[in-house]
Amino acid sequence: MKAYTTRTRSEAYKWLVLTLATFTFTFVVAIPQMSLPVMFDEISAELGLSLVQVGWIWGAGSVLGILVGLIGGPIGDRFGPRRTLAVACLFMGIAGAARGLSNGFAMLTITTLITGFAQWSIPMNVHKTCGVWFPGVQLGMANGVVSTGMATGFLFGGLLAATVFSPLFGGWRNVLFMYGALAMLFGMFWWVSPEKAKVEDQQRNNLISFREAIRHVIRLRNVWILCIATAGVSGCVNGMLGFLPLYLRGLGWKPAMADSTLASFHAVSLLFAIPIALLSDRIGSRRGVLMAAAMLIGIGTGLIGFTSGLLISVAVLVAGISRDGFMAITMTAIIEEKGIGTRFAGSAIGLNMSVLGIANVFAPPIGNWLAGFWTGLPFIFWASLVLIGSTGYLFLRHPKAEGIGC
Repeated sequence: MKAYTTRTRSEAYKWLVLTLATFTFTFVVAIPQMSLPVMFDEISAELGLSLVQVGWIWGAGSVLGILVGLIGGPIGDRFGPRRTLAVACLFMGIAGAARGLSNGFAMLTITTLITGFAQWSIPMNVHKTCGVWFPGVQLGMANGVVSTGMATGFLFGGLLAATVFSPLFGGWRNVLFMYGALAMLFGMFWWVSPEKAKVEDQQRNNLISFREAIRHVIRLRNVWILCIATAGVSGCVNGMLGFLPLYLRGLGWKPAMADSTLASFHAVSLLFAIPIALLSDRIGSRRGVLMAAAMLIGIGTGLIGFTSGLLISVAVLVAGISRDGFMAITMTAIIEEKGIGTRFAGSAIGLNMSVLGIANVFAPPIGNWLAGFWTGLPFIFWASLVLIGSTGYLFLRHPKAEGIGC
């Protein structure tokens, strides 16, 4: 009877934790992140920023993510994702709110850098949480659900930040203060949330040093292939999303229409995130779905630079269909990789975050600089990153740990 009660309680807790993880992606990570591109017009006007400076600020949030990926994952493996997420949310709230005090390019860049330090430690520990609470047959679904939380936040951040939140709260600074308060609230939620009772796993994890964890994951060839492929897609998406609202405004689109087009990218991604994740579970191939998803993102992004009017919206939808589904399957594939599992999930996903962070730092400013030659050229550049990165999938070896083939 006691064992039955424990299993029942654990079953209920895992859905509570999944809900908290999903909303953390929505309110702590995605909404604040996607609010910046649509508020850049207002921010750059007040602070006197150039287009290239906007690109550097947009990429700055990923700089410390390169370092955080190497230490945030092992920290989650050693101390547990619950406590790591609690501290990360609290820190992100303070740093994120500090961006609202910026008086120029330098201060906004520095505060964005610091915010990125906490922001990038959250996804790897959210996905590790899914790996801890959900068995292999449900892991793709769980990662798909939290990815819908990310997509939902991207949708509402892009749709509402500049046209609703900024006028409602009295400007972009107060919007950032509000986001900071929300992040700190979620930090407290994580601190009091339940933790999975896996004593043996926790004892083994406590014996893993940071150096041992990193040394273990960097020796795995498939992990590096997944990292490089994900970096190509992430650099493409990050650069495109940061530039798209400004690009559309430059074509003469009304701000509300430009923001709605950006939001449509996340809306279609939200609709397809779980179906794509479930599809990969059903057909038994992560690699095939990842390749198809990456190609859709690259093709859609490249087409934006060659189209006009309504066709731009169509191209944005094509690029958005598989974005969050792609990330869900990637995180699932990393956890399932032979030699990873839940024990090294944080370290492996952290390495992935570090590599894609490099792409996220340099892709936006380089693309924005290319706009000086032709406004459609950035989209071709970002699409080429997907093409280069996704060729790595052809070299993936051996089946996953859970018996799911590449």
